[in-house]
Amino acid sequence: MKFFSNLSVNKNAWLLLALSALALEFAALFFQYILDLKPCIMCIYQRVAIWAIFLAGIIGYFGCQQVLFRLIAYAFWGVGAIWGLLIAIEHVEIQSSTTSFLFGCEIIPNFPQWAPLHEWLPSLFAATGDCGEISWQFLGYSMPQWMIVVYGLYSALFSIVLLTRLQQTKMF
Repeated sequence: MKFFSNLSVNKNAWLLLALSALALEFAALFFQYILDLKPCIMCIYQRVAIWAIFLAGIIGYFGCQQVLFRLIAYAFWGVGAIWGLLIAIEHVEIQSSTTSFLFGCEIIPNFPQWAPLHEWLPSLFAATGDCGEISWQFLGYSMPQWMIVVYGLYSALFSIVLLTRLQQTKMF
């Protein structure tokens, strides 16, 4: 357990978190621009969640020795992982619903007015696809089903690292 606790003060562990999220972002761009798969609104929200995990890794890399920066990194990691997991689960429900016409997805992302990412960086955050369409599968699983696995791993690792850190510092 000490191993997991010590990950939170290890720069390389935070860098690995950031690089894994960046690799997923590059994969998303490959699917979008090379394989011509159009991202839907749920895909865009999941993309934002991955960027939150990437930011967690960057903040943790530069500030893992300082409690405040580590807490900020934990917040980005936890929110990104758990929110991404919930969005991926909802996306799978939309795709697997026999009444998918009842679960229409928006076309324009619902970003805050102070951060209209779809306007600032439309090449990354503009939704052009349909949430109910399954246009790619690997080993019988759709993209959002694989993202449940990815976010599940990020969430589990987040929980383990945070809880062991709290336990080691006698806060839990």
